Amino acid sequence: MASVPQTMKGVIIEKTGGTEVLQHKTDLPVPQPKDGEVLVKNDFVGVNFIDTYFRSGLYPAPSFPYVLGREAEGTIVKTGGAGDLYGLKEGDKVVWMNTGAYGEYTAVPAEKVVKVPDSLPPKVGAASLLQGLTALTLIREAHHVQKGDWVLVHAAAGGTGQWLCKLLKSVGANTIATASTPEKLELATKAGASHVINYSHEDVKAKVLELTGGKGVIAVFDGVGKSTFDLSLSCLARKGSMLSFGNASGAVEPFAISRLSAKNVRLMRPTLFNFIAERHEFESYTKELFDMIIKDNLEPSIHEVYPLSEVGRAQNDLEGRKTTGKLLLDPTK
Repeated sequence: MASVPQTMKGVIIEKTGGTEVLQHKTDLPVPQPKDGEVLVKNDFVGVNFIDTYFRSGLYPAPSFPYVLGREAEGTIVKTGGAGDLYGLKEGDKVVWMNTGAYGEYTAVPAEKVVKVPDSLPPKVGAASLLQGLTALTLIREAHHVQKGDWVLVHAAAGGTGQWLCKLLKSVGANTIATASTPEKLELATKAGASHVINYSHEDVKAKVLELTGGKGVIAVFDGVGKSTFDLSLSCLARKGSMLSFGNASGAVEPFAISRLSAKNVRLMRPTLFNFIAERHEFESYTKELFDMIIKDNLEPSIHEVYPLSEVGRAQNDLEGRKTTGKLLLDPTK
């Protein structure tokens, strides 16, 4: 392996706020892996809404300065001393999911790192990991979707939305997808949605009830949050599941829990990290996801690879709903 430099490019925040608080640095110290950690030279870094939540203060950062970013793919260039490294070694091509991805190098606990199959092309790991695993665990554990189920997916042209459409099609569900433009609806259809609704000028609830014979859907996968929460509840069938997993439009406001009793609705606020907290869970779901990508040719839709120095533009594009598919960062630029 090439020698590891002392400094690197990276992005930190020293306070919360808009994208103006993102600081691109060229002289950050390269972290040293501790026992049970590996040092990964990141090739591609994923951009996710959770990054904007920590930047804005919606989710509290543990300390400052703080390095954003939850996933990347790259190569192990150094390993820590003692501790279980799960068979990982220098030179391995890997994907990982933890914290501190917005940089050229990240020291990651080995339990949060997995090798990528040789047949997986570059970029696919970083473009699939967090959003693909989010979609997979949502349909396996948050609500176990069965063949023939009617489900509703909001923001279906986004990264997680497209993964939901792909995976729901693979299990035989009837997926109703919402988006704001004909172009985005076409992407949702290509990803696997059975029916699409343009929420900018169509009555979503009326269309859902029409498609489901007046019953509603058995599950709603809602990553939008505040602006769609009430609508999502109204589209549910009796004994349906409301899965609110994102805050793209802001956090859902407090509401009376008694509202759920009208149709015996289940409400869950699932997070991926609680589904894969154990090493065996992370390994199992990642293997299943990569196997599906290879077997069914489920290539992720990549919107753009941004230079790390333009991370502000990337986050603005994401929050402004100007994107379709996955946003990646090139940490070397």
